[in-house]
Amino acid sequence: MILTAISPLEKFGLTSQERVENALKHLQNGKGILLTDDENRENEGDLIFSAHTMSVQDMALMIKECSGIVCLCLTNEKADQLQLPYMVQENTSHFQTPFTITIEAKNGVTTGVSAADRITTIRTAAAQNAQASHLARPGHIFPLRAKNNGVLERNGHTEGSVDLMKLAGLQPEAVLCELMNEDGTMSKLNDIVRFANHHDLIVLSIEDITYYRKFVRDYI
Repeated sequence: MILTAISPLEKFGLTSQERVENALKHLQNGKGILLTDDENRENEGDLIFSAHTMSVQDMALMIKECSGIVCLCLTNEKADQLQLPYMVQENTSHFQTPFTITIEAKNGVTTGVSAADRITTIRTAAAQNAQASHLARPGHIFPLRAKNNGVLERNGHTEGSVDLMKLAGLQPEAVLCELMNEDGTMSKLNDIVRFANHHDLIVLSIEDITYYRKFVRDYI
């Protein structure tokens, strides 16, 4: 008898399709998910919420348990609407992380650092009628520009986040931050699964989203 290893992700769905669909239900219900990438890439998990349903309590959890670099994932169309250029002209980072200049809401915030202030900035930027004039630069939120064809163009957390929002029928803006351990190291898969179990989150991989878009259902 041949024994096959059981993936820790199977708790959240036995197949890629099940995991994606469970994650979509979570997002539609205003909950968060955890998205992992390949162990040969960053080998990390990002905590992700819809920018439109994320609560102050969700943000407080993200600030406490994650790296503190809270990112707002945007389509290129939205980033252009907000007049957010890339942070640098030549991106030499290892994974070509698509940061724009940082932002803050012009109104309704104090220092911009608190959980409530960060939610205000995110809501301001994600609003359908948002304009560049509604934002100050620099600030404490780090926007990211997702590639137009999502994970089929770049297998990053940025693209995975926006893809999930679109597949869930939500507005595409998403908030993410890398999960960390208490000792300051980055959380790996077993740590990510434990965190998810404790906080009622779904874990899935970028590969799951790629499979789902190719073989089950796409949003385009």
